[in-house]
Amino acid sequence: MKQVILVRQDLKLPKGKLASQVAHASAEALLRSDKEKVKDWRSEGMKKIVLKVADEKELRRFLQLAKDSGLVTALIADAGHTVVEPGTVTCLGIGPDDEARIDPITGKLKML
Repeated sequence: MKQVILVRQDLKLPKGKLASQVAHASAEALLRSDKEKVKDWRSEGMKKIVLKVADEKELRRFLQLAKDSGLVTALIADAGHTVVEPGTVTCLGIGPDDEARIDPITGKLKML
């Protein structure tokens, strides 16, 4: 079991902003997930992998692939109070779910 969070690299977010956006994606995907999967994920240590994508177009491509595979997703758009404009899509949370279901979609992406 694992959760992955995809982050746009074109935004060049400062470390603190990036961390908060990743946290939003992780939490929102978790809240949308099946309770049994969450229970299993927690019992295994709550593995989270942060991966990079080039831009919003690539992020949305992975969003569609994940949805088409029946995975829980959480697309995060920033409120725009600090670094980026309101509504800017920053990252995508996928899962938690079985690695065997997530890896065929995101397995070739590089870690942040």
